[in-house]
Amino acid sequence: MTIDQTDRELLAMLQEDATQSYAVLGEAVGLSAAAAHERVRKLKAAGVIRRTTIEVDPSALGNGVLAYVLLDSASWMGDAPTRQALEGIATVEEAHIIAGPASVLVKVRTSSTEALQATLRALHQVDGVTSTQTVVVLESFFERAPTAM
Repeated sequence: MTIDQTDRELLAMLQEDATQSYAVLGEAVGLSAAAAHERVRKLKAAGVIRRTTIEVDPSALGNGVLAYVLLDSASWMGDAPTRQALEGIATVEEAHIIAGPASVLVKVRTSSTEALQATLRALHQVDGVTSTQTVVVLESFFERAPTAM
């Protein structure tokens, strides 16, 4: 699917507030509500829009500790068993196979440093993990979503 400027404008508006009506979206980009709806439907069908959700402040839910953990291994970890093991650890928000100083990078959010320690124990139990390197975030300046513009 080719993304044109109108699609980019719709995507930017939806990223700002996904609850906007198709009438509002269409008016902003010079389309009817029906045409805006059809554009959004096609963006969803093509996988450009992966999901519609809300953004929640993790600290408000008691998960104020953010850490990034590098998982070292002696063998390849980019297969389904690793994915399943990491998905099974509720405090792991993201997991990425990487090139560089480790095999996998995971983003972890916990309620406390004690809970982070429990997560690190769980990560050490993942088959293939030989060691971890953890970076704890003290403060986040900002987090940016991918932009359509």
